[in-house]
Amino acid sequence: METIQSTVEQPKKKTLPIIGGIGFTFFIALIGWGLAMLSGFQKLGPMALAIILAIVYRQIWGYPISISTGIQFSAKILLRMAIVLYGLRLNIQLIIQDGLGLIAIDGFVILFAIGVTMFISKRMKADPSISLLVGIGTGVCGAAAIAAVSPILKSKDEDTAISVGLIALIGTIFALLYSFLFPLLPIDDQSYGIWSGISLHELAHVALAAGAAGQDALAVGLLAKLGRVFLLIPLSFILIYLEKRKGVNNEKTKIAFPWFLIGFVVMSVLGSYIRAYNPMKLQNLLDPIANVSSFLLTMAMIGLGLNIHLQQVRKKALKPLATLIITSILLSIITVFIAEIV
Repeated sequence: METIQSTVEQPKKKTLPIIGGIGFTFFIALIGWGLAMLSGFQKLGPMALAIILAIVYRQIWGYPISISTGIQFSAKILLRMAIVLYGLRLNIQLIIQDGLGLIAIDGFVILFAIGVTMFISKRMKADPSISLLVGIGTGVCGAAAIAAVSPILKSKDEDTAISVGLIALIGTIFALLYSFLFPLLPIDDQSYGIWSGISLHELAHVALAAGAAGQDALAVGLLAKLGRVFLLIPLSFILIYLEKRKGVNNEKTKIAFPWFLIGFVVMSVLGSYIRAYNPMKLQNLLDPIANVSSFLLTMAMIGLGLNIHLQQVRKKALKPLATLIITSILLSIITVFIAEIV
């Protein structure tokens, strides 16, 4: 009887921490999304608010070790699920039809952001892991890009969470600055929309800034931004290749293929097909699924945020933060001239 009872209790002991950890990240994510609906917090967005809540919790009450397996599940598995579903946002057909001209500019933006970030970080002796992540986040699509490449780069959870937090903070500040500067700049609505799309960090930041110039500016801004999201696919495979090259002389180095990127591509194709050929009923499902992916990504970021210890962050994050600000300023200045030409 004792052996039977022990075998029944063992799965419970393993299952409860997983359920508890997932539930914990779900609860904080829910609070973050709730706060983001209030007028004073709308500009920050749910992801940034949820990460702040997770960090504050860690500093006051410590890391919840008893439910750590569930928290790690959110940080690892739910993260990959969110990236796969994120692919539904990408309309490949729209990019091919109207955005091919912007792809070259988007490619330049990504190379510029990563290159300048790494150059400045070396000069400032900033943490190279965080600097590379914020460079990729700045160039591509913010938190989603960081989340996609961090498993490839084998980044620490703490570094990933810090990078996402920095991108969320600076991206929000720049989006608000763009909205403020728009009436003062000698550029038309379309140029302003393109400028927002090729330079701001997150899709949400582009929507916030470009929306200030109207629906046409918002549409072209999101199109320009989607081109950068599209380039996340080749960038990820380039990073896989480079990481394997690094490990050529090191037998212990193994680069696990990020299969979730295949899911990302499949979902991108599926979403593009639904938009092009299927009835409106199916198209109406894309937005709710996109919201689910955002919520799962928020849960994952909470799992990562709980790994942040502020005393260590002070040492590691200040220089990457300065690097991110400088790169973002330079990128904004260069791209505003590019947007006028386009």
